[in-house]
Amino acid sequence: MNTPQLTNVTQDEIHGWLTEIRDLKNTVAALRNALEQEKVDTEKRVQEAVAASGTEIAQLKATAAALRDALEQARIDRDKAVQDAVVTANHEIVQLRSAAAALRDALELERQDKERSVQAAMRAAHDENQQLKATVSTLREGLEAAGAGVLT
Repeated sequence: MNTPQLTNVTQDEIHGWLTEIRDLKNTVAALRNALEQEKVDTEKRVQEAVAASGTEIAQLKATAAALRDALEQARIDRDKAVQDAVVTANHEIVQLRSAAAALRDALELERQDKERSVQAAMRAAHDENQQLKATVSTLREGLEAAGAGVLT
C-alpha cells in the first residue's frame, strides 16, 4: 500500500494558493457576470431587432396598402375617364346624327322644290307651246281664209 507522503508546505505557500483560489473565484464570478451581461445585451439587441423589423413590417404594410389604394384610385379614375369619353362620344354621335338628319331633310326639301320648279317650268313651257300652237293654227286659218277670199 501506498502511503501519502507528507510534504512540507509553508504558510506562505498556502496563503498564496488561497489567494490564487480567491482570485480565480473572483475571475469566475466576473466572467459569469460579464457572460450574464452579454446575454442580457444580446437579448436586448434581439428584442430591438425584432421591434425594428416589426416597425419596418408595419411601414411596408402601410406602404403596400397606400400603393394598393393609389392603384385602385387610378383604376377608378381611368374607368371614369373612359365613361366620360363614351358619354362625350355618344353625345357627339347624337349631334352628328341630328345634323345628318337635318341636312337630309333640307336636301329632300331642296329636291322637292327643284322638282316642283321643273314641273312648273315644264307646265309653263307646255302651256306656252299650246298657246303658240293655237296662235299658229288661228293664223293659218286666218291666212287660209284670206287666201281663199283672194282666190275667189
